[in-house]
Amino acid sequence: MSTSGRYATLLVLAAGAAPLAARADSDPRLTGLWKLVSYEVEVRTDGTKMPVMGERPTGYAYFTPENRVFFVLTGEGRKPAETDAQRADLLGTLVSYSGTFRTEGDQWTAKLDVAWDPKWVGTEQTRMFSLDGERLRVLTPWRVMPNWADKGETRSIVTFVRGKD
Repeated sequence: MSTSGRYATLLVLAAGAAPLAARADSDPRLTGLWKLVSYEVEVRTDGTKMPVMGERPTGYAYFTPENRVFFVLTGEGRKPAETDAQRADLLGTLVSYSGTFRTEGDQWTAKLDVAWDPKWVGTEQTRMFSLDGERLRVLTPWRVMPNWADKGETRSIVTFVRGKD
């Protein structure tokens, strides 16, 4: 084979291997469907904890093998909106976003490319997590959450159970 032929073969092999080398494997501890069980918020100033999404929120998180995560979390008792004010109020009981993620130890960082709040698009959101059997407990860092900014700095404590795909 000529030098240029070997070079072309190496380029083809390298091009075919590059996507595999660049793609990290998903964390098997997280991969799959998770059903929301509870969503609690702790207020930093006084330690108050409250179920801001109600006692029975609904929603899911899904971590794909390709390192993409989807979250759709909704508050209890949501009703169809009839007015602009009611539609605006619905945003207070919704958290929804997607992006690619990576894990390091017991935390993941998602780089968001879509979100219910446009301010989150393009940001990196880091979450700490712990697993206890089929339960996933997620803890956010302290921050001002768009849905309840009036509370000041809060952190969310979100619990999921492994769902059925």
